[in-house]
Amino acid sequence: MSMVPATARRASSVHVGDRFAIDLIAGLTARPKRIAPKHFYDAAGSELFEQITRLPEYYPTRTELRILEENAAGIAQWIPPDAALVEFGSGSSAKVRRLLQGGSSVSTYVPVDISAEFLNGQAVQLARDFPGLRVLPVAADFTQPFRLPGGAEPGQRVGFFPGSTIGNFEPAEAEAFLKHAGAVLGPRSALIIGVDLVKATEILEAAYNDAAGITAAFNRNVLARANRELGVDFDLGTFEHLAFYNATLCRIEMHLVSRIAQVVQVCGKSIPFIAGESIHTENSYKYTIETFQALADRAGWTRAAVWTDPNRLFSVHALRYAS
Repeated sequence: MSMVPATARRASSVHVGDRFAIDLIAGLTARPKRIAPKHFYDAAGSELFEQITRLPEYYPTRTELRILEENAAGIAQWIPPDAALVEFGSGSSAKVRRLLQGGSSVSTYVPVDISAEFLNGQAVQLARDFPGLRVLPVAADFTQPFRLPGGAEPGQRVGFFPGSTIGNFEPAEAEAFLKHAGAVLGPRSALIIGVDLVKATEILEAAYNDAAGITAAFNRNVLARANRELGVDFDLGTFEHLAFYNATLCRIEMHLVSRIAQVVQVCGKSIPFIAGESIHTENSYKYTIETFQALADRAGWTRAAVWTDPNRLFSVHALRYAS
């Protein structure tokens, strides 16, 4: 019988709003200004991102879903009997459904996400659709230490990290996250991870500059969230969405550029902007299969298998924790 707590278990003693305020002040007083992309994902941001995944320009989601569907049997081989599946930054349940429907023997699903409201809604729906599955959501920043709920022993834990979220980390941070995931999951665990691949600049830039303007709204929502939750006075109309591919660093960069000189009041601090100054809100690094596998090796993961689409737009890797 499915079990979903009425409210997701919160794994951190630091309130999410406090963490947001601390990070916002630190980022906006840095040079250059920045906001960590994890703060995109309040309920409104999570919903906007779900809209992005359905856009014609945004290839990663539909390509990854196709890889998961077409290779379900092969991926299921890396999930042991009665496994606990831990999804880092779970968001929508669309991708984990492909794993659950693909012949895997998952008995417990632990979605971990910073947006408790969105997390709970997805967990309830999933539990209704898979009545034999224990669903134990954890509201936490998955990049920080958190405790798993009681369940499978080491060797029966499988991490799931789809969507190429690994690309949002700087390479050193990505390596640190993979080590962190290994520590959370434990020895002999496996990790199924989605990784976006290097490709033509025009395909990449179109994916982050959609004609409908949804990605621009998603980017600006982090400012709207600061206004809603922290009483900041950002004028959203004075910030322009900018996304471009930095070929030297193999990454998409997203920025919010102030169109005018202005001063914004942020939690009691006056933050000046000059006209044309940007807030760097996200990087999305793109890898080759070889560069990602080298990164995984450095973090203590053994390469097990990789699947990709015919056009090599995207890849899904199975890794085994060697430590």
